[in-house]
Amino acid sequence: MVAKIRTGLVGYGKVAHTHALALRAIPESDFVAVCGRNADRCTAFADRYGVSAYRDVREMITKGGVQAIVICTPHPAHTTAAVQAARAGAHVLVEKPLAATLRDCDAMLDAASEAGVKLGVISQRRFYEPVQRMKTAIQAGKVGSPILGTVVMLGWRDQAYYEADPWRGTWAGEGGSLLVNQAPHQLDLLQWFMGPIDELYGYWDNLNHPYIEVEDTAVAVLRFKNGALGSIVVSNSQKPALYGKVHVHGASGASVGVQTDGGAMFIAGMSEILEPPINDLWTVPGEEQKLEEWQQQDRTLFQSVDATRHYHMLQDRDFLQAILEDRAPLVTGQEGRVSVEIFTAIYRSQRDRKPIAFPVDAEEGSEDFDGRLSARARR
Repeated sequence: MVAKIRTGLVGYGKVAHTHALALRAIPESDFVAVCGRNADRCTAFADRYGVSAYRDVREMITKGGVQAIVICTPHPAHTTAAVQAARAGAHVLVEKPLAATLRDCDAMLDAASEAGVKLGVISQRRFYEPVQRMKTAIQAGKVGSPILGTVVMLGWRDQAYYEADPWRGTWAGEGGSLLVNQAPHQLDLLQWFMGPIDELYGYWDNLNHPYIEVEDTAVAVLRFKNGALGSIVVSNSQKPALYGKVHVHGASGASVGVQTDGGAMFIAGMSEILEPPINDLWTVPGEEQKLEEWQQQDRTLFQSVDATRHYHMLQDRDFLQAILEDRAPLVTGQEGRVSVEIFTAIYRSQRDRKPIAFPVDAEEGSEDFDGRLSARARR
């Protein structure tokens, strides 16, 4: 018999439905509760999935016997729920980004460490088969030392997207936009493939979304601790959306790459994943001819699963198995902090007009989202 963990959700918005379906299906999960501020919406969500509704995180954990939670609230609200849950003894998995600010990240990491619970962050694209293929090849030395890593994400978000929820497109409600909400997946993959970052110089702006407060385009150059270089070009200003890609080029001259997103970008609760993730670049000696075979495999798999939910389920399950096996989940809270460091460094670099050294610390006494509001004034 598979051991089960009593699980619960914090938040009942769009992506919460994805996790609810996953937690109902995972063998290691006994999905029992949801927590949220609006009593009517929370109760309706609970009734839909046959779980109990709570208004308070600690009460859900103590009275409901919840052992692990998934946080699906807007980004600035992640920290309060995560800290409360950790102090109550529950393990915490958080929808990306880990938090909107580094100060909040550190509060979550400290609370989890002090309580001896696990903290993870959703980055389900790590579970994509072509992404796993890339990671395995890099670890096996098939490209030599990684010397150049690139992220290009050219997407689109329209006015209806931002108006779907009042917190979207605002500093107070979202903490940013493109960098904080869409790009963290690709930023996570870049640092996972390339290793620790040494410094970053970046710019950002709002180029064609006058109805939001926050950025829709950003660029950055990076140097990694191993001497490698990198670049980030991300935008929500291309209509129609084009693609999201992460490529790694090695000292041997070989290159590997993945197109994580093609065409219209997935929006939780609003759209489906329309194109399969595929390896779009592969020049490893002796493996050049495998690219077409792998693409066909990945397209076939894509047709056999609901990709919109499948990879979330894989990550939710990995987190529960990590608890049962007392190991680190594939994406830890500390790694989630790195993605927040990257987008924070882009905001600060524009503000300060200089490269930002890593690791990036929270700014004590700063009330402007780690420097990004000051950066806005100086762009």
